[in-house]
Amino acid sequence: MSEAGEIAVRNATLKDAERIYALVRRNSDQLVPRSLGNIVESIDRFFVAEADGEMAGCAAYQIHPEIGSPESAAVEIVSVAVKTIFRRKGVGRRLVNSVMERIRAFGPRQIVALTFAPEFFGTLGFVEVPKTKVMHKLYTGCINCTKHDNPFTCPEIAMEFRGDAAKTVN
Repeated sequence: MSEAGEIAVRNATLKDAERIYALVRRNSDQLVPRSLGNIVESIDRFFVAEADGEMAGCAAYQIHPEIGSPESAAVEIVSVAVKTIFRRKGVGRRLVNSVMERIRAFGPRQIVALTFAPEFFGTLGFVEVPKTKVMHKLYTGCINCTKHDNPFTCPEIAMEFRGDAAKTVN
């Protein structure tokens, strides 16, 4: 097994789509499922961590526009998954850092995550917020979720990045 120092994080390519799909599917208890087609359509928003040709993890982002105010868009960090053997080695942190570095160029009004791992995101500068602060997410994503009947009773925790969005989290 490789150490985190030997893991490279890079932009995903179309060749990674099936491996991303399999990783997200293996973590379906913690992530919203994504179809292979959806992953291919948004491959330019994915990052992967790799060690000796093996995918160690993935993460992506989704932009949620604000109607009538495009400069007020929010960005959500999504599909953060790390293979079990690579967990607790900094892989997830490096993936989220890569996503944050990319999205900071957009100047989003808000960076959010809905997660079952609030402790992890808390170490990266995110704080728990009421789901009413992420209504754009609820209307563009959660409303179509097949896992839960009501976004407000879903056990995922809404979190918002409270650090300086112009800096990469450490």
